[in-house]
Amino acid sequence: MTNALTDEALQALQGNDAELFSAVYQAFAGQVLGYLSAKGVQDPEAVTQDVFLTVLSRIDAISGGVKGLRTFVFSVAHARMVDDHRRQGRAPEHQEFEAERDTREVLSAEAEAMDRVAPGEVLALLRFLPEEQREVLSLRIIAGLTVEQVAEIMGKSQGAVKQLQRRALNTLREHSAVKEYVAP
Repeated sequence: MTNALTDEALQALQGNDAELFSAVYQAFAGQVLGYLSAKGVQDPEAVTQDVFLTVLSRIDAISGGVKGLRTFVFSVAHARMVDDHRRQGRAPEHQEFEAERDTREVLSAEAEAMDRVAPGEVLALLRFLPEEQREVLSLRIIAGLTVEQVAEIMGKSQGAVKQLQRRALNTLREHSAVKEYVAP
């Protein structure tokens, strides 16, 4: 997954808040929207706007270059997703992931494989997983985050994230094998 925003570009835009925010929004908004949609956020567009309003207010305090910025953006998105799920817990409403809104240009191998399966099937497969495994796969595959970034967002070690991802993929493989075996 290529990201047009580089550490050098980020540094060059410091002090020019309008252009900096525009570059950050263009680089991450599609991924954030895809992540929030896949996680069943009731109104992913509104929550995406809320995420970027929070990012805008703290953009000068973010360190770590593009990697640190990406981690911060998805930390905020994760927190807003948790808030939305709590709110939905009082009045649940499910919203399907809309793949056509995902504006990533270059897909990872995992994302390409997932593209071959209809979004509804992906969500149905993810429902077979425990919440933490589902969260790891959503952050790794849909949001395109690294193991390190997912570990930071979820408050877990990198080893724990790798283990959750391995278990989730094994469970999905087993489920897929059983489905193919049983199919006529």
